[in-house]
Amino acid sequence: MNFKVFSVLTLVLSACILSSCRKLVEVDGPATSVSSKNVYSNDATAIGAITSLYVNLSNGNPIIPQEINGISGVAGLSADELDYYSGAGNQALAVYYQNSLSSLNVSSDFWGTTYQRLFLVNSALEGLESSSGLTPLVKQHLMGEAYFMRAFYYFYLVNLYGDVPLVLSTDYTVNAVIKRTLKAVVYDQIVADLKEAQKLLGNGYLKGDGITEYSSGSEERVRPNKWAAIALLARTYLFMKRWADAEATATLVLSNHTFFQLEALGNVFLKNNREAIWQLQPTAVGYNTSEAKVFVIPDGGPSGDNPVYLSNELLKDFETGDQRGDRWVGSVNANSTVYYYPYKYKVKPSGINAVVTEYSTVIRLAELYLIRAESRAQLGNLSDAISDVDGIRHRAGLPLIKNTNPNVNQEGLVALILKEKRIEFFAEWGHRWLDLKRTGKVDEVMGKVTPKKNNGAAWKSYQQYYPISSFELQSNRNLTQTVGY
Repeated sequence: MNFKVFSVLTLVLSACILSSCRKLVEVDGPATSVSSKNVYSNDATAIGAITSLYVNLSNGNPIIPQEINGISGVAGLSADELDYYSGAGNQALAVYYQNSLSSLNVSSDFWGTTYQRLFLVNSALEGLESSSGLTPLVKQHLMGEAYFMRAFYYFYLVNLYGDVPLVLSTDYTVNAVIKRTLKAVVYDQIVADLKEAQKLLGNGYLKGDGITEYSSGSEERVRPNKWAAIALLARTYLFMKRWADAEATATLVLSNHTFFQLEALGNVFLKNNREAIWQLQPTAVGYNTSEAKVFVIPDGGPSGDNPVYLSNELLKDFETGDQRGDRWVGSVNANSTVYYYPYKYKVKPSGINAVVTEYSTVIRLAELYLIRAESRAQLGNLSDAISDVDGIRHRAGLPLIKNTNPNVNQEGLVALILKEKRIEFFAEWGHRWLDLKRTGKVDEVMGKVTPKKNNGAAWKSYQQYYPISSFELQSNRNLTQTVGY
């Protein structure tokens, strides 16, 4: 890993964010760049340092493997969700689609960028802990956000790369020679960080001053709060197969009717809707989401700017009458070919005076219903599991399992829940790719799909984890390549 000291650059970025992203932080930043020594000495610059993480995510591109939000497109290509337009000329993206990555052709990956973000998180935790100049409540909330973000980044790293170095400090002498850590240990750290975040973060959504909560109904859900930490913890327990913990933790969020409820399909990706648990606010004036910019294919068809579209494997899994196909899937006929594309986000960037109506949604309530449904099914509570998944099916306008298949067995119900999740969360944060791996279905599915994507080349099981670049291996003599590459 490249753990070069870049704190000054990061902190300068934070200072810039404070002045250019006023909607998010709502406070003025410093007139000059700040040093690592004083960035956590006052509320404004400390808030800005943490805010930079959200700004970077918001600015990321869903088909570029750098910021973690790139997983929406990249992992969709690696799996069986998205197809790649061969005329786009993006070889870096093509190798993810063809499952033909190697240490030599990984010109862009999530590894280096995410560890840079983790450096900032660890720096924040160290700076906040030692700071005596912050308002106590601001300090508490920012530490909670930092713990949350560390867990968030590690959740994706461990699912994309397997065993990964667990870096918990800014000590370069340690980090420069650190080895990979077992997945189980990384998961334990994720759980510990999320429990700490849950204790430190407030119940409501905070304004940019780091103290004041939005009044009910006016929340900007763009800074993680206690409920975001609980939701991510429920997901983590699911991946760890701690079914009882996943069920109980998901229930905490699902029981909070004050903040959360399922929305109508047309509202799910609007800003500040009540299904959203955590969203990313666009940072440029008049700009909606990068998802709409990249996924919505114009009349001319796919291109280098819009190089992906929905796969036939995904489309055939939509049931007749599924309203998500009507509301969340778009199409364009170009050169006598119909291309179907993700249409969850509909508003493309359209200039400085454009009204922002959509925010990128990172975590939403529907996932918690399906987490609880799967956990309950695994625990043998089939009737309540059916009730949870039927809530999602009812919104989609589909027949309810309790009416059509009330005697389904445990294995069959888990399969139905996973299929429901596949349709509900296509092109969102890599859910399909990660679920194929955690459920042990990746070889079965990708063994059929990969030859279609890569001129008959066979799928190899190790390809479920991404390699790291040769540059990273050269930077740390103790770092080993992902097994198989």
